[in-house]
Amino acid sequence: MTKRRIFISLDITNLIRCVIIVPQSGKNSKGVMMCSYEKSRDAGVSPVVGVMLMLVVVIIIAAVVSAFAGGLAKTSEKAPTLAMDVMIKNSGSALTSYILFTVQSTSDPIPTKDLKIITSWTSGKGVTGGNTTSATLNYPNTRVGDDSDHQYQSPLGFGKGVSVTGIKQNTSTPYDPGQMYGNYTLTAGTSMKNSAWYLSLAEGYGYPSPYSYSDTYITNSYIDGMSAILGGNWNATRPGDIISVKILHVPSGKVIFSKDVAVTG
Repeated sequence: MTKRRIFISLDITNLIRCVIIVPQSGKNSKGVMMCSYEKSRDAGVSPVVGVMLMLVVVIIIAAVVSAFAGGLAKTSEKAPTLAMDVMIKNSGSALTSYILFTVQSTSDPIPTKDLKIITSWTSGKGVTGGNTTSATLNYPNTRVGDDSDHQYQSPLGFGKGVSVTGIKQNTSTPYDPGQMYGNYTLTAGTSMKNSAWYLSLAEGYGYPSPYSYSDTYITNSYIDGMSAILGGNWNATRPGDIISVKILHVPSGKVIFSKDVAVTG
């Protein structure tokens, strides 16, 4: 283990020389203090002064070690564990194209405001894409209409860990604020889901042409949940392509979930 040395000395009669050795990392690490006493060259200095100086040095050392250890404790927050399944479907049609996260277990309930979802991919034709999703990044990251009912933060939450202000969790707009990413908690039984934009048989993803958006979506610069999570060109993916999905726990800086997900049709 790498150790860090902290030197403290008093330039008064050269009575005391001390060194503290503190491990560079480790929440429960203990520092070691070593001091030596040197006979003063000034015979007129009372030994009582030496004892007093020793007490002062010990107090200073204790304060330094306490502050150093406290700093280590703050930067070593434990990351939670997360077991989850991810399904990504792109059939070329809105009604059967979606992304679904299903939480199987967590060590503790995990607020989504503490998480970032990071995706990246390269299609079979060499097109690259991906995106980063958090509670506040590009808020609202989903816009499929001009009114507030059609603007929200994806992915949307369902099931356990999702508390709503209304009567129930909605499966279509308007969604309850409690369902928006950053406002719910991941625990066993939570799911996160978004589908491609659909308005009618003439308007939406895959209408009238498979794997493409209709003119209304493009003209109004809409962003559906699939684009918010996978990137605006996600429709370039095809069944069999691989999408990397990672979940970063921001407080600890640790990736708590990582999986290469094969797109299905």
